[in-house]
Amino acid sequence: MNFMMKYGKGTLEFQLEDSKILQVVLPPESDMKPCTVQDVDAALDTPVGTPSLSELLKSKKPKNVVMIVNDITRPTPYDLLLPPVLKRFADAGITDDMVTLLVATGIHDPHTPEQNLQVYGDEMVRRFRIVSHVSDDLDSLAPVGMLSTGSELRINRLVRDADFVLTLGVVMPHYFAGYSGGRKSIFPGVAWKQNVERNHSRMVQLMDDLPDLDHNPVSLEMIEAAKMAGVDMILNVVVNENREIVKVVAGDVVDAWKEAVAASASLYEVPIKGLADVAIASACGHPRDINVYQAQKALDHADKATKKGGAIILLADCPAGYGESVFEQWMNAATCPGDIVERIQTDFMMGGHKAFGIAKVAAEKTVYMVTSLDENLVKKLFFVKVPTIGEALRRIEAEKGSSLQYIVMPEGGLTVPVPEKG
Repeated sequence: MNFMMKYGKGTLEFQLEDSKILQVVLPPESDMKPCTVQDVDAALDTPVGTPSLSELLKSKKPKNVVMIVNDITRPTPYDLLLPPVLKRFADAGITDDMVTLLVATGIHDPHTPEQNLQVYGDEMVRRFRIVSHVSDDLDSLAPVGMLSTGSELRINRLVRDADFVLTLGVVMPHYFAGYSGGRKSIFPGVAWKQNVERNHSRMVQLMDDLPDLDHNPVSLEMIEAAKMAGVDMILNVVVNENREIVKVVAGDVVDAWKEAVAASASLYEVPIKGLADVAIASACGHPRDINVYQAQKALDHADKATKKGGAIILLADCPAGYGESVFEQWMNAATCPGDIVERIQTDFMMGGHKAFGIAKVAAEKTVYMVTSLDENLVKKLFFVKVPTIGEALRRIEAEKGSSLQYIVMPEGGLTVPVPEKG
């Protein structure tokens, strides 16, 4: 069988004998059609769990509106979502100077002006104030109450002081929060770094046996934080493997999000017949393989499809390197994967959590990486850099023999392998 796999802004091709293929893990077939601006209008006018956006604006009469938007690492269809929102703002008498776009960077770096232009476009940059959240800048944060876990929640002061908060996001599988979107625009999107670290530290116990959303402590605390922050409405989308929007939801930060989660699960959770000796996974190309930090999600999905002691071939261009400084420091400081697995138990910090996600796989499996990263950087990940998929296959079969079973994951950054029921 011939495969074309996404890599950076292009594709890579390879062949594999049909007899060796246990399964090709692709998003399930769906009759969900690409959405139009009319679908966005319908979502805003008939939301889940709240009055319509127009009704909310009429009753609240806000003078200080904050729209929380995604950063460059999370492709979001602003060209479709924003015009209907801005029309309703204008109808409610909300002028451009009353609106701030707050970039939910989480712990990522703030946007450069060039990145703002790339993500939001010239018109949005020209019309609106755009501010990147900085999670460790205490002057820009404000307390909003105590979480039930015992921590004081601090969020971006712009959100605390806003008259109206609208969040825009994409609902996709997430390797320890279950799904992105909804509450994640607040937490971790615009929250204090210390809050986020305490929340994410629970991933160490969750990743090998992820509970459902109703019992996932990471997600439940995120929901609590979003409610405390006073989100008035979310506008979230679900996209298919072609990055077409196939579902638009608006409304309550929990109820509308869960509707989107159900749609996303139907697209990306894929039953597998069994574990493979080798998984070949694409991180889905740009921007999902812009750096190792983002590409790790594909590695985690491939890990779920591979036997202990097996191998993974990861396709991830990573032109921006590791993507986060603490993550890079942890990888540089470790002499073996076990160093990181041991360190995370007593020294949890953001960035280190991503190193743990890498190390727990590298401790059990051989990872071959097709990438533009320098070979020394790949070695620091405890991976093996290979120039082509074919070379990785040659090395694996030279070591393990030719009677291997493969799972191929062309959308490895998106598809989540789950054990076949029955």
